[in-house]
Amino acid sequence: MTYAIALNFEDGVTRFIDCKVGEKVLDAAFRQRINLPMDCSDGVCGTCKCRCETGAYNLGDDYIDDALSEDEAQQRQVLTCQMVPQSDCVIAVPVPSSACKTGIGQFAATLSRITTHADAALEVCFELDQAPAFLPGQYVNIGVPGSGQTRSYSFSNRPGDTCASFLIKHVPGGLMSGWLAQAEVGDAVPMTGPLGSFYLREVTRPLLLLAGGTGLAPFLSMLEVLAERQETRTITLIYGVTRDADLVMVEALQAFAQRLPNLSVVTCVADPQTHHPRQGYVTQHMTNDQLNHGDVDVYLCGPPPMVDAVRQHFKQQGVSPASFYYEKFTPNAIVTGDAA
Repeated sequence: MTYAIALNFEDGVTRFIDCKVGEKVLDAAFRQRINLPMDCSDGVCGTCKCRCETGAYNLGDDYIDDALSEDEAQQRQVLTCQMVPQSDCVIAVPVPSSACKTGIGQFAATLSRITTHADAALEVCFELDQAPAFLPGQYVNIGVPGSGQTRSYSFSNRPGDTCASFLIKHVPGGLMSGWLAQAEVGDAVPMTGPLGSFYLREVTRPLLLLAGGTGLAPFLSMLEVLAERQETRTITLIYGVTRDADLVMVEALQAFAQRLPNLSVVTCVADPQTHHPRQGYVTQHMTNDQLNHGDVDVYLCGPPPMVDAVRQHFKQQGVSPASFYYEKFTPNAIVTGDAA
C-alpha cells in the first residue's frame, strides 16, 4: 500500500510521489529524485518546513520547537523529514520546483474527439498513453502543432482517466481554434503539467462554485470527484455566460445534480435580450444563504472582469469567505490566486 502525495511548488508546478506506509515524505521524495529543501533531516533546523493542505499525517515528537512551533503545527505546518502520511496528501512547498531538481511533467496525447457547442465552445478529448496525476481544477499547457506555442486549459475530466477532456472557447482567428478547425483524429500534441493552485481542497464547509463561460471546465472535474466521494455538504454552482448560446454542458450539470442531491445549479445570462429565465451577472444571483455569513469556501473561475467583479461584490457586501480560491483566464493564459 502507498499514499499519493501531491507536491505543489511555488512556481505552480505539481509533482506526485508515492509514499510507503510508515515512510517519511522527505525520504519518499528523495527516493523519487525530488530534492525537497533540507539541512539536518532530524527535526532540528526547520529547513524542510512545508504546509499540508489536505490529508492525514503523523509528525511524532522527534523535533524541537525551534524547528516547528506548536502554533505552526496547529496551522498544519509540517517538517517533511518527520511527516509520515496516513492518507493521500497535498503539500505546499514554498520554493520553486527547479530548486528541488525537478520540473514540469511532460506527456504525449492524441486527439480522439471534438464536440462542437454552437459557435461558443468545443469539448475536446485527447487519448493519453498514461493518465497523468492531477488535482481536480488544475490545468495543462497544450502545444499547438506547427506554431511553437502553447495554450493553457483546465482538465474537465476526473483525475485518473486516460481520456483528458477540455472545454475550449471558440475564438475566431484564435491559435488553438484555428488548429482544431482542421485537426484530425489521431493528431498528436504535447502537454506539460499539471499546473496551478486552483484545485479542490478538503471540504469542511458549504461550497459556492462560480463559473464564467468556459471557466466551467475545472468545476466539471471537481464535481466528478465530489460525486465519487458522495459529498454531503451543500454545494451551489452559479454558472454565468454572456449569450444564450454560451450556456453549454447543461445536461452534464443536470446529471451531476442527480448524483449529488445536495448540489444546486443556477444558470444566468448577461445579455438583456436573453430568453433565459435568469438575466444578469453571477453577482446578481448570489443569496445570503449561499454565502452562509462567510462560513463558505468559494471557488471562482472566469475571465478577469468577472473575477474582479466578484471580489468587489464581496467587499461591498462586507462578506469575507472562509476561503476564496480563484482562477482568471484570457485566451492565452491562466492566472490562479488565493484570497483566503
